[in-house]
Amino acid sequence: MASKLLVVETSPRGDSSVSRRLTRRFVADWQAAHPQGKVVVRDLAESQLAHVNAPWLQAYFTPDDKQSAEMKEVLAMSDVLVAELLAADHIVIATPVYNYNVPAALKAWIDHIVRKGKTLGFDGKGLVTGKQATVLLASGGVYTEGSPIRDRNIAEQYLRLILHVIGIADVTVVAGGAAKSVDMGEETMAAFVAKHAPAIKQAASAYAGVEAQ
Repeated sequence: MASKLLVVETSPRGDSSVSRRLTRRFVADWQAAHPQGKVVVRDLAESQLAHVNAPWLQAYFTPDDKQSAEMKEVLAMSDVLVAELLAADHIVIATPVYNYNVPAALKAWIDHIVRKGKTLGFDGKGLVTGKQATVLLASGGVYTEGSPIRDRNIAEQYLRLILHVIGIADVTVVAGGAAKSVDMGEETMAAFVAKHAPAIKQAASAYAGVEAQ
């Protein structure tokens, strides 16, 4: 079977988005390394996922065989998102960093895909095993080793934690710090992406799944 890549896009900025430009480079490199692969894109700026509310929680905590038709409808989109995740061999999450953390749209996706009995066992062990994940971050700040704001690197820590909780241990993060230099005209978008191209290519070229023969 051919490898499958799930691309989770978050930024609402379209072509002006640094994280989306990093994604384009990643997908191109991934397709070059997996010519028979399939790419599925989940664009959270377009999906407009509903945030968790009381009806959703009621349906979530009701066993499948006892859910009403209305409950199943409430969880329908969550089921689609979980199926996309489980079908993928490699997941790439591209996101800007807002106030040190992930945007609300990405948090909503996470709340939909962390599902007991589907991605998380009732014993607390992750069920999404044997997969790889790459996180492409575009942040105004720089959080690398030695940075005075290293302790504010919440977005990366949170995404690593969530991916680990659901069972994905193979996680690569490409940290595009100082992305504000592009918005301020201090650096071109192409130059910024080029700086991170080697790390992106390495992550995209890593083995995941079995290519069709």
